[in-house]
Amino acid sequence: MTKGLPMHWRLIPQRYNLLGSKCETCSTHFFPQRQVCPNCRRKGKLSEVAYSGRGKIFSYTVVHAAPRGFEFKKPYVLAIVELEEGPKVTTQIVDCNPGEIEIGTPVKLVFRLIEARGKEDIIKYGYKFKVERN
Repeated sequence: MTKGLPMHWRLIPQRYNLLGSKCETCSTHFFPQRQVCPNCRRKGKLSEVAYSGRGKIFSYTVVHAAPRGFEFKKPYVLAIVELEEGPKVTTQIVDCNPGEIEIGTPVKLVFRLIEARGKEDIIKYGYKFKVERN
């Protein structure tokens, strides 16, 4: 293993935080982060926002014919989640029975394994969502 590789994933804040942008001029939230507000253009002032990680399912699909490398995960749910702050995020819904998912189902952010290729390779983690149970 090359020295310093484990630091690779630790140095990417977006992989471990749900970070977006907020335009201080028009109060619009964006995900992923933007450099320019599409509404205000040059007049907009963007700031970094760490989102709560809570939201609801806006739309979803259940994947039964998975692409190569993901066959062992099928069936699984891919969804567009509308965050409490407003932006929409495309994500996988984990730890659920696909039959229990409905539009409007409350969900919360979790961090999970995305990819681990080999014993000596970088292990990648990222955000996914799961059903928020009362």
